Amino acid sequence: MSGKSQYKKMSLEELVVLSQQNDFVALEELIRREQKNIFAAFSYLCSKNENVSDLTQEALLRVAKNIHNLKNPKNFKSWLNQIITNLFYDELRKNQKKPNIISIDHEDNEEILNTPIKFQLLDKKCKPHEKCVSQELGKVIKNAILDLPEQFRIVIILRELQGLSYEEIAEATNTTIGTVKSRIARARGKLQEGLKSYI
Repeated sequence: MSGKSQYKKMSLEELVVLSQQNDFVALEELIRREQKNIFAAFSYLCSKNENVSDLTQEALLRVAKNIHNLKNPKNFKSWLNQIITNLFYDELRKNQKKPNIISIDHEDNEEILNTPIKFQLLDKKCKPHEKCVSQELGKVIKNAILDLPEQFRIVIILRELQGLSYEEIAEATNTTIGTVKSRIARARGKLQEGLKSYI
């Protein structure tokens, strides 16, 4: 037990390095640490709830299979978000001809709404009696994000939820920093417009 607990104290970079040296306990801890984040990202990106778990599993599988290909462990977050972005775009291409049904009432949402997110509308320190208001607002925010065009949705999630820099987002989405800044600004504008009655 004590052997495993030492991994919990390690930095992300240390876990990546050990995972690349075939340390499966380190890889297990790395995946455990990141899976909630990945699930949250796909939850805000995908309009169909049933796709979220599948995409999360696929992303984690790609991390486990390809961790040796990551040249610089410091770039793990960018590399992971590249995987998330690619899977999201693959999913979009697969579903292009299918109707887009948005559903936000799903048991998985409970976990997502409690995932820390940088949108200032959600106060993580809210008192118990305010929790239901926060959760309702979380659903509204999620719906507003799902209403954004894909290119705006991906940049706002990578920036606000995953905390990536403009440079990292440009790399993950294969665009320029200028395009990223413009899309984030437009995404924020659209979100503010859609949420103005709640602000």
